[in-house]
Amino acid sequence: MSDSPENKPVTPSSPASAPASAPGPGTAATSAVEPPSRWRTTFNEIIGGSVMISILAVVLAIVAGGILIALTDENVQKASVYFFARPGDTFAEIWKSVSGAYVALFQGSVYNFKRPDFLDQIKPLTETLTFATPLIAAGLGVGLAFRVGMFNIGGRGQMLIAAACAGWVGFTLHLPWGLHLVVAILAGVIGGGIWGGIAGLLKARTGAHEVIVTIMLNYVAFYLVSYLLRTPVLQAPGSNNPKSPPIDPTAVLPDLLGPKFNLHLGFILVIAATVFVWWLLNRSALGFKFRAVGINPNAARVAGIDVKNMYVYAMLISGGLVGLAGVFQVLGTVTTGFSSGIDAGIGFDAITVALLGRSKPWGIFIAGILFGAFKAGGFAMQASQGIPIDIVTVVQSLIVLFIAAPPLIRTVFRLPDPSKPKKPKAPKPAPVTREAVAAK
Repeated sequence: MSDSPENKPVTPSSPASAPASAPGPGTAATSAVEPPSRWRTTFNEIIGGSVMISILAVVLAIVAGGILIALTDENVQKASVYFFARPGDTFAEIWKSVSGAYVALFQGSVYNFKRPDFLDQIKPLTETLTFATPLIAAGLGVGLAFRVGMFNIGGRGQMLIAAACAGWVGFTLHLPWGLHLVVAILAGVIGGGIWGGIAGLLKARTGAHEVIVTIMLNYVAFYLVSYLLRTPVLQAPGSNNPKSPPIDPTAVLPDLLGPKFNLHLGFILVIAATVFVWWLLNRSALGFKFRAVGINPNAARVAGIDVKNMYVYAMLISGGLVGLAGVFQVLGTVTTGFSSGIDAGIGFDAITVALLGRSKPWGIFIAGILFGAFKAGGFAMQASQGIPIDIVTVVQSLIVLFIAAPPLIRTVFRLPDPSKPKKPKAPKPAPVTREAVAAK
């Protein structure tokens, strides 16, 4: 039986219809729109936050590195010639090349289960921590500058000056054990701090951009140290090579696990530096001013903070931390004398470490260990699999690329954006009948 005209729903365009929001007898009450639950909001913040973006950037870079490894492998290229006849051979060679490369990377950086002795099995991990030690120190310096809104890319120059100062104290002064090491470390940290402070002072007093200044100071430091290595100030006596004398044993960082391992006291010092930077940024009044200036220097100036002095202080501390990396290089890794290449590209790698760690002290610490693993495992991967170590550099570069493009990571993995929460849809209003209109 068909419905009577009185009971048929009225469309909004009908003249007899009433607004859907008008209450009245026979009209279903429109329920209030409920916001998303607290657990849902927290889940979205976790999977779409900066930590997850960093992790997925590393994963995506490793996948891209695997593709490059497969494309450059000779066996894969040979098998791909008859791909349509026997595709299984091509996929088998791809798996063999990629898995072999990353297994070698793991064995060279974390744990080598093929060695018979346990100490030999964990030696790759100690090599990773050794490579990570200067990376973490330099990354802390770069990350601290980032938090104040400054871009310190003068790590190379700050490391060279710090290495020259620490090295000069190490082979010139002959002090008792312990005191000699402390004086050499302080000399390096002060030298790096002064070199970084020059950029902060120029920015504060003249408005010079710290990027340009630090780039120029890199060249100044490189050529200055190169010149001093050809003079009696830093050159080894009786040598024609631009290399310094060996460091006195009293100024060398002692080994943590014995002479069989390269891991030295610098790793303990870098843990202390990480704790110091965390306390400085999160628990001290100076750190609060640093963060305020980094967020909005104009608002910080209105609040009574001397922004110019903050720039100087930040670059002094940043340069000192980066200089600590130079100290580790000359007193821990290279003790037979150093040359102008003592920085080993760490000053620029520190920018990547700081970006991956989101300029947070413990994030930088973990990122430094990851990049130390790349360095230690890259050599093993090249030696055992014949894969160019440049692949590791490509992976590191891709990590920076993906970290710099969070929307790309969110699009690839379909992650929510915590800064743009989805608005819940309002329920549709109940249809208005002629009986409801007549009753009103």
